[in-house]
Amino acid sequence: MLKIKEAIVVEGRYDKNTLSQLVDTVILETAGFGIFKDKEKLSLLRKIGEKRGLIILTDSDGAGFVIRNYLKGALPQDQVKHAYVPDLFGKEKRKRKPGKEGKLGVEGMRPEVLENALRRAGATILEGETQKAGSPPLTKADLFACGLSGGEGSREKRQALLKKLDLPQHLTPNAMLPVLSALYDRESLLEEIKNL
Repeated sequence: MLKIKEAIVVEGRYDKNTLSQLVDTVILETAGFGIFKDKEKLSLLRKIGEKRGLIILTDSDGAGFVIRNYLKGALPQDQVKHAYVPDLFGKEKRKRKPGKEGKLGVEGMRPEVLENALRRAGATILEGETQKAGSPPLTKADLFACGLSGGEGSREKRQALLKKLDLPQHLTPNAMLPVLSALYDRESLLEEIKNL
């Protein structure tokens, strides 16, 4: 599995599922054209881009380029790298028929094609790099122990933390974990939670 510094932005959940089998990094979805109206998600992309950089990886069809071009104009260019998948024709296994243009999307690409696309884009590969000694990654158990999930009042406490950190209010505990890990080290985040 490739450990990559930058977060990767894809169109949808099937793209995310495919990539999560290949890379170890934060993968964020645009919800297709939903990004055009989602100011919170755009703000989150800017925040993560500032902290660790972004790689935009959309499909090679017209819709993918519309989303990519929108993000090009909406995000600081010095924080963004662009990865492109080739024009390969066919259909994804889960679909009955090919897409409008007949091209495979990110979800239909072989792992080596995706890896090549990320490397060509200049992804920062963190081979051999490990977590800081004494600083284990944030876990679901941490969220539970801090009262952010699975308990009475956890939703309200989670909302308060998201508001304090200026993050989208609709993040679920599962969606929160990679975002918080991308933006904060464990100790400083636990301190923020204590001070709610």
